[in-house]
Amino acid sequence: MVKVLIDNGHGANTPGKRSPDGRLREYAYAREIAERLECELRKRGIDAERIVKEETDVPLAERVRRVNEYKASEAVLVSIHVNAAGMGDEWKQARGWECWTSPGRTKADRLATCLYDAARALGFKTREDTTDGDPDKEGHLYILKHTRCPAVLTENLFQDNREDVDLLLSAAGKASIVELHVKGITSFLMKNDE
Repeated sequence: MVKVLIDNGHGANTPGKRSPDGRLREYAYAREIAERLECELRKRGIDAERIVKEETDVPLAERVRRVNEYKASEAVLVSIHVNAAGMGDEWKQARGWECWTSPGRTKADRLATCLYDAARALGFKTREDTTDGDPDKEGHLYILKHTRCPAVLTENLFQDNREDVDLLLSAAGKASIVELHVKGITSFLMKNDE
């Protein structure tokens, strides 16, 4: 059985990382979504665990070390974040949901595709890069590049878009972000068992 490791981005001491009006703080939002996701996956009989339970920021090298304690074939990592188009000092127009993997064809691409399918099914505007045949965006993000297991990083709308912040902070919005992750992860796990 594959263990789902959940990373909630940033910490209370990370500068910036908030909406211009201060209502949404990325570290708090990511932790709330990660806790809910862990609970929902466990309700479905899926082994899930958050790798960061601290409120302060945990260095990326330590996050990677915690993930790499598990065999690559026995775990997947989902790192939860909220995107930003600017420095957090003014509202911007960028919107949408996106998922990142490391460059090249990896097992994480399948997980990312399942998450994109769930996002579209739930009516989210998605931000995609289909130049390599799949929708995920690729980058040399430390946590994706240095973990041995398949790893994705989700950017759950924009903390500097007023409409996105209103949705993210609503009960329905939080539930839909959790549902997106649950549906995407369970779909991936079912395909992985085939």
